[in-house]
Amino acid sequence: MEYLIYSIEDDKDIAYIINVTLTKQGYTVKSFADGKSFWLEFERQKPNMILLDMMLPDIPGQEILKQIRAQRENDDIDIIIISANHMLIDKVDGLDLGADDYIEKPFDLLELMSRVNVKVRRYKKNRIIHVGDYQLDIDKRECYYQNNLISLTAKEFDILTLLFQKVGKVVTREELLNQIWGMDTALETRTIDMHIKSLRNKLGNSDLIITIYGVGYQVKP
Repeated sequence: MEYLIYSIEDDKDIAYIINVTLTKQGYTVKSFADGKSFWLEFERQKPNMILLDMMLPDIPGQEILKQIRAQRENDDIDIIIISANHMLIDKVDGLDLGADDYIEKPFDLLELMSRVNVKVRRYKKNRIIHVGDYQLDIDKRECYYQNNLISLTAKEFDILTLLFQKVGKVVTREELLNQIWGMDTALETRTIDMHIKSLRNKLGNSDLIITIYGVGYQVKP
């Protein structure tokens, strides 16, 4: 599965260096010189990582950061600020707004690659989810119980992934509707109940997914 990086940088030379360096590392990199062009592509396709310059010609980097982190579905996107501002307060502000890392300009290419690679390794590690004797391989979209493959439909796999990613937390029906079906509550909640019932049967454990009546579902740790 390709790892997609968006680089938002208005300095053409720096943008070129970032693109070439990370492309040689095997990553797919798309470069944007301003916030507007970035947003158009972001709405079409979400990346795995964003390299964000804070001083752009149209939209402040802080605003881009705020808007991305305002949407919960973007929580898994790593954001690394790349900025010429060396003030400690700016680093702190960027991290407080939701950035995962901060690199000062001018930066060493080895440092850039190292910071990116750390995030990618963490991402790949999180693509295998273990809950008890169950294992989800998100990239292969396969579910195993004690190394035995369980056949799930696409929607069943998506529901189980969301529940496993939030072990110990209650996932509401509204959240399932929004994230799995991509809509609000127009779909009847009994559709979700039917999928949960089918999941329980296939997983062979009726106690794995607990119904929180009037709210949603939970997988206990």
